[in-house]
Amino acid sequence: MTLDKEQIKEIIPHRDPFLLIDEVTELEPGVSVTAIKRLKDDDYWFKGHFPGQPVTPGVLMIEMLAQAGAVCALSLPENKGKIAFFAGIDKARFRGQVLPGDELVLNVVMTEKKGPIGFGKAVATVNGKKVVTAEISFAVSDPKPE
Repeated sequence: MTLDKEQIKEIIPHRDPFLLIDEVTELEPGVSVTAIKRLKDDDYWFKGHFPGQPVTPGVLMIEMLAQAGAVCALSLPENKGKIAFFAGIDKARFRGQVLPGDELVLNVVMTEKKGPIGFGKAVATVNGKKVVTAEISFAVSDPKPE
């Protein structure tokens, strides 16, 4: 199953400028996901991080992995219309710089579910090389009533 940006927005509530994944290339709802973020010269964070030597902030790469994981969790029929809140990050390691022009491949495999809490192993790669690894957790919740 593949999803474009508009289909991703049907699953997770993130919107520009904070929707940080461009495409889902593989999805097994509730099990695993592979998504893509194409880094562009004009991505807002490059202007200030760092002038003259633009590098994608590690915290944003963790968020990209979390958004991919949210697509995986919220694509389950029982989670339609819900929100996945970040609950934790463990064992995060940054192994390389991610630069303008790079294509970041985001992979999350769900490892455990305890009620509304889920856990996953997350890996981001550029050209097949690991640049970020982490264990992430999230809590699925109903949206706040308007």
